Amino acid sequence: MNAPGLRRALARATAGKSIDRTEAKALLSARGPELDALCSVAAGVRDAGLETVGRSGLITYSRKVFIPLTRLCRDRCHYCTFATTPGRLEAPYLSPDEVLDIARRGAELGCKEALFTLGDRPEERWEAARTWLDERGYNDTLSYVRAMAILVLEETGLLPHLNPGVMSWAEIQRLKPVSGSMGLMLESTATSLWAEPGGCHFGSPDKEPAVRLRTIEDASRSNVPFTTGILVGIGESLADRADSLFELRRIARQYGAIQEVIVQNFRAKEDTAMRSAPDTDFEDYLATVAVARIVLGPRMRLQVPPNLSAPAECARLVGAGIDDWGGVSPLTPDHVNPERPWPQLDELAALTVGSGFVLAERLALQPEYLLDAEPWVDNRVLPFVRALADPDSGLARDVRPQGRPWQQQSVEVASSGRTDLHLGIDDEGRRTIARGDFASAFGDWDVLVDEIAERRVGSPGSGAPTRLDAGVLAALRAAERAPGELTDEHTLALIHADGPDLDALCELADRIRQDTVGDQVTFVVNRNLNFSNVCYVGCRFCAFAQRATDADAYRLSLEEVGARVTQAWEVGATEICMQGGIDPGLPSDFHLELARATKRSSPDIHLHAFSPMEVISGASRMGVTVEEWLSAAKEAGLDSIPGTAAEILDEEIRWILTKGKLPTSEWIRVVTTAHRLGIPSTATMMYGHVDQPKHWVGHLRLLGQIQDETGGFTEFVPLPFVHQSSPIYLAGVARPGPTRRDNRAVHAMARLMLHGRVRNIQCSWVKLAPDECVELLSAGVNDLGGTLMEETISRMAGSSNGSMKTIAEIKEMASLAGRLAVQRDTLYGKVGAERALAAESFDRSAPKVVPVSVGFVGS
Repeated sequence: MNAPGLRRALARATAGKSIDRTEAKALLSARGPELDALCSVAAGVRDAGLETVGRSGLITYSRKVFIPLTRLCRDRCHYCTFATTPGRLEAPYLSPDEVLDIARRGAELGCKEALFTLGDRPEERWEAARTWLDERGYNDTLSYVRAMAILVLEETGLLPHLNPGVMSWAEIQRLKPVSGSMGLMLESTATSLWAEPGGCHFGSPDKEPAVRLRTIEDASRSNVPFTTGILVGIGESLADRADSLFELRRIARQYGAIQEVIVQNFRAKEDTAMRSAPDTDFEDYLATVAVARIVLGPRMRLQVPPNLSAPAECARLVGAGIDDWGGVSPLTPDHVNPERPWPQLDELAALTVGSGFVLAERLALQPEYLLDAEPWVDNRVLPFVRALADPDSGLARDVRPQGRPWQQQSVEVASSGRTDLHLGIDDEGRRTIARGDFASAFGDWDVLVDEIAERRVGSPGSGAPTRLDAGVLAALRAAERAPGELTDEHTLALIHADGPDLDALCELADRIRQDTVGDQVTFVVNRNLNFSNVCYVGCRFCAFAQRATDADAYRLSLEEVGARVTQAWEVGATEICMQGGIDPGLPSDFHLELARATKRSSPDIHLHAFSPMEVISGASRMGVTVEEWLSAAKEAGLDSIPGTAAEILDEEIRWILTKGKLPTSEWIRVVTTAHRLGIPSTATMMYGHVDQPKHWVGHLRLLGQIQDETGGFTEFVPLPFVHQSSPIYLAGVARPGPTRRDNRAVHAMARLMLHGRVRNIQCSWVKLAPDECVELLSAGVNDLGGTLMEETISRMAGSSNGSMKTIAEIKEMASLAGRLAVQRDTLYGKVGAERALAAESFDRSAPKVVPVSVGFVGS
């Protein structure tokens, strides 16, 4: 029986209008002529999408082998025959020889995809799994997955498609460099299936919908071509089904990484708790496929498993808008549905032709992601992909895969692109307002605006209650007694202070500064060295990041870096501050080589380098832990790390800003690990975009907690958001940076809240005008940072405060505040006479660094 509202919803869909969840629910009930009409609409949407990508009349599939790496699982899904117990297996995991045997036989049959399927984290439930991994030196199942994916790549050339279950953000970073694509079925957003006794997912921790959605989002933020889908007929309602589709649409629109959605019908199996449950009604299934196509739109590849429906049913599914059969194996069974063999490929081709289409082979990743490989495919996997793909269509070539080394060998990186950007940025400026893929690189801006509106993320003061003088005075009195122990009520009163209240706050902060560090204003003579601005992380605020083909993109060779380090030492620098983009075109050990090159050029210079994001990326690409990577970097010459990439340590704001950047927990893990290894760091906060004062307070409180634990922060550096060329501002999402009031309040509150923890509060002259820096020297600030000699990040964003400061200019700012400027080293120690004299001599004779062009190769 058709539901109320069906005809109206069908009319809207037929007219090409968007439908909402309620209308989708109504359409899911379509039967008879209404179902036929629904399928016709869905087929039209599919056809329009295929025409847009130049594949009209094609339905794709991937020729694969199925590698069931382990059938042990910590979950207890009531319909699953794949998961079993250790007593029913010869070994908990397939051995490397068994994995290779499957992969090699598949390669001989023309397969190009190795589908790794396994249970979720079996070592957390089964002692046999834990013992097996320990005996072979693997920390966990995902470490073994990574090793086997590399083995298959190197020995056979098959592209791994990894389905290892729920993953954390950090685990996704480890697996992306060894795979062509990954996947995780959402199955359903119905919480009742997981939370309530009798639900098919009850007792399965990895089936919680929120956990699965987070994995899908984290993979999407990480630019992983991702496969997901829903399971139809497991006890969910039509409303649940509609909600699941809309959640997948939300993520797909925001990040663009979901490459295909599977709509899979439930089939009851013997020896399971759901053996008596009915199979999914076919018309119910057909309606779900059609609604999925309409909701997800023409760009999404929509897939059904051809072995779970009869041939005649498959033909009707084609008519309902599908355009992909998924992976089909000529060798291995469907280990998840072993009772349902794959159709022979010639049978599948005939079925497809009978439905009015032609069967075409693709790779594990859909053609769109292959043709636009950056940022979707890791640089080390790209040669394997290109060897198997037609360069024009992105579909599979008729070739047998061949193994090759996965890990990049020692690669000579030549300087290329706009390597004089550090000089030209002040005079010529940037050559483009934004990177060339501005419209698509950062997700759907309209979706982001809606998301921010839903979360009520506004500008400081919007909707905030008026702060009474009495409240501010009470907070100031509390701050005088114990500035580092303010309550939330007091901090919120002070962070909103303005007018005379703000003046009183800054005066108190300055008195505390004087008592803590005295009246000297410190600075360091350093060179800022950004070795590459090519980056594919996709932070929405970042104007520095470029694609390799953009007019302002560049990379520096090790020789160029070494030459700039030598030059910095010769003119009195004591520090090199080095950071760069997450550049897939550089070798995986390039950061370590940078450290070695720096110390070869100037053994005594302090190397302050590599943001937490770079550390995570380097460790993931090398297949080592964060601790191992940092230890290796320290041995190579790393002395301290910048606490950048912090932005705002609040997940709500962080995901709006960064899209794919590391979560708060990962930032904390990197800096605390560094501190534990004896590698100090700075701490930063970028503010004035889509945040509120409450987020600044929370950020400062979290930094204080970390410092209580480790003591590893040398200074705190507030970083005002520079908006002019920032994508998130150009899209109309972020506001134009903090106000002058905001800057005074943030620096003063940093002095109060970090009192007794972090001695040094710095203001960034790169982001603030000289008169603002002078003003902040009376609001708790005691440090003006470095001379830099070159700076491109803030200048690319639109800052107009120059890319270097002379010692004389820094001393002038301090003098205007009635203070004396004194040179320091990175760790706030005294500088030797030789270094101080070299810096002063250069400062008097040559206030601008001359360009260095060692090994330049034009772009």
